[in-house]
Amino acid sequence: MPVEIIEVKNSEQVRQFISFPNHLYRHNPNYVPPLTQDEINIWDRKENAALAFSEFKRYIALKDGKIAGRIAVMINHKEVDEMGLRKVRFGWLDFIDDREVSRALLQKAVDYAQQHQMEMIEGPMGFTNLDKAGMLTMGYDRLATMIGLYNAPYYPQHLEALGLHKEKEWVEYELEFPEILPEKVKKFSALIAEKYALQVLHFKNKKEILPYVFPMFKLLDETYRSLSTYTPITDEQIQTYKDKYFKLLHKDYIVCIANSQGELVSFAITMPSYSEALQKAKGSLFPFGWYHFLQAGKKNTRANFYLIGIHPDYQRRGVTSLIFQEIWRNFSKKGIKYLETNPELEENKSVQVLWQDYHPVNHKRRRTYSLTVTEQTNLLL
Repeated sequence: MPVEIIEVKNSEQVRQFISFPNHLYRHNPNYVPPLTQDEINIWDRKENAALAFSEFKRYIALKDGKIAGRIAVMINHKEVDEMGLRKVRFGWLDFIDDREVSRALLQKAVDYAQQHQMEMIEGPMGFTNLDKAGMLTMGYDRLATMIGLYNAPYYPQHLEALGLHKEKEWVEYELEFPEILPEKVKKFSALIAEKYALQVLHFKNKKEILPYVFPMFKLLDETYRSLSTYTPITDEQIQTYKDKYFKLLHKDYIVCIANSQGELVSFAITMPSYSEALQKAKGSLFPFGWYHFLQAGKKNTRANFYLIGIHPDYQRRGVTSLIFQEIWRNFSKKGIKYLETNPELEENKSVQVLWQDYHPVNHKRRRTYSLTVTEQTNLLL
């Protein structure tokens, strides 16, 4: 039977769209399901500030009467207007190992680009550069993280067969924390702190972190605004991320560094690994999912590195040594032995230098794929 593509419009189709990867990977021990409510909120304009400047469509693929795939296509008009990048983003791309299915799904991205006079498609990615992005090309046998996409090895093969090519490449590292902090790190950190009059901020509770949330994201803008693909974060987006992730943060997993005027010049956010908790919760915090999250926050040997921001005036001045020293101190108290980084652009050496002395293992790679679109573009197998 031919593949049938249906636009997601009603609540039952939304449920099918969201639950498809959970069914597809139900026997895969490395797949980590997202929280279902978070997936629902992504498409709600009251919950996702990026929808104020974005539009989208979602589709599911049917073959032999069964759901065989899904895709979302999006236009971020802020990106189009501010950067002149006429691009359709595609994401939430999952499909069975059937090239007719993957072709039909990706053709919807091409069609959407043609309908809106866009010049290219790129994915998998979300609405903004802070959303999950990148198709796994190495590390299929490693447990996924809460902020990383997971896919089977046949995904990139399908996209490449359809003529899509690599656009951006990300690397992820795992490192084992030393039991004893190297003396050179201690001495260098002390030197940097004295030279630039820097201090590590200490918080008694999570409430004391709240005033720094917006400054952290503004600092993130300062850190990455020089990148050609970066668009500044709106206050509404900051509130969205704050509402979504703040409940999972712990004061001992956040490092903030200020100058002598009390201004934030650098920060780093880590979290205990919630991968196994998400697997046990099966997409829901209730009735018992919250317990698994609570346990993961209390007792864990693994952590994930999420965000780092360093003001341009303090970049390449050794501030990363201060950050690592404080992360090490906090992890030592918590019993954390392993750290997995978030996806880092391959050319972003300024972040990767943070780990260079600790024998990082590049255990995952991922990439986005793109295709130039004209009026005549039609995907063929």
